[in-house]
Amino acid sequence: MSFEEIDLQWFSAEEEGRTEDPSEYKLRKAREEGRVAKSQELNSAIVMLVTVIVLIIAAPYFWSLCEETLVFYFTHVTETEMLQKRFFFHFVISLAKTVLPLALFGAAAGVLANLIQNRGFIFSLKPIEPQFSKITPRIGQYLKKTLFSFEGGFNVAKSFIKVGVVGFVSFLLIRLNLPVILEFINASRLNAAIGKIAWTAAQILATCAVVFLAIAIPDYLVQKKQFIESMKMTKQEVKQEYKEMEGDPEVKAHLQAAQRELLQRNMPQQVAKSDVVITNPTHFAVALMYDQAVSDAPQVMAKGSDNLALRIRTIAKEHDVPIVENRPLARSLYAETEIGDIIPSDYFAAIATIYSHLEKFNKK
Repeated sequence: MSFEEIDLQWFSAEEEGRTEDPSEYKLRKAREEGRVAKSQELNSAIVMLVTVIVLIIAAPYFWSLCEETLVFYFTHVTETEMLQKRFFFHFVISLAKTVLPLALFGAAAGVLANLIQNRGFIFSLKPIEPQFSKITPRIGQYLKKTLFSFEGGFNVAKSFIKVGVVGFVSFLLIRLNLPVILEFINASRLNAAIGKIAWTAAQILATCAVVFLAIAIPDYLVQKKQFIESMKMTKQEVKQEYKEMEGDPEVKAHLQAAQRELLQRNMPQQVAKSDVVITNPTHFAVALMYDQAVSDAPQVMAKGSDNLALRIRTIAKEHDVPIVENRPLARSLYAETEIGDIIPSDYFAAIATIYSHLEKFNKK
């Protein structure tokens, strides 16, 4: 395996020279491959929270189902009857009635959590494809990253907080409710005792869900930061990507369109600082500016037809920019140039004649 095949995302960005923020193009490609900032803690917390809420809200349903099942079996306790097939099917149906609602709500919560984190639906088989190049060749670096880094410390802290908080709250709840449970048992009030035990268990589960959710929020922020860190690029990668994007006709056209749109939005400022506006006179208008420090020939600052041409002429009049009527030249420049272009060499002579009559250039 060559050095180029090593997945550099195992290691810190700075150590590998990846100091540049990831481009939108790289983030978009990563998303298409199913790689996004995601916290499994957040998924688990949301699933658990929804499941506990459903369990508490539907407690009467689950209780009656459990009671019905127990009554059925205790009234058919003889060995001969219990071995019949109908008892097995009854057990399967009772189990399905209990498990399926929780499983369905839990699955829906998991899908919703993924949609929220992914900011939409993503389908890609890339994450499950075997990638042997991701096997790290430097165990020391990997152990440093997982055990002696911020990530490793954060994971250990999460585990301690979960165990500590959940254990402490569980101890308090059991200690608080145990005397009441024992009192119910001693008074032969089994239904009340079971109900109290179930309520205590629900409180413990709810506490777990809240604690997990509280941990999941900062975990998501950490995972997002680490994802951006893993996607960072070297300066060479940025240059290479820019070259590749420039060579892509679709991307190039998109960039040029965006540049033209930006220049069009700044049209009033561009026309105001122009040297001259060449018109058709009503159908076309092209604003030009010549700056020797920028280019060897005049540059197209703005152009437009019909209503936009009228607006260019209006702005030019407001800022005392000369307006020159030249029908063939205006039509040709409008058709053959884009905003920001240097005028074609075929029109140098015609443009030079116009500039020679401009007052500010005569003064120079």
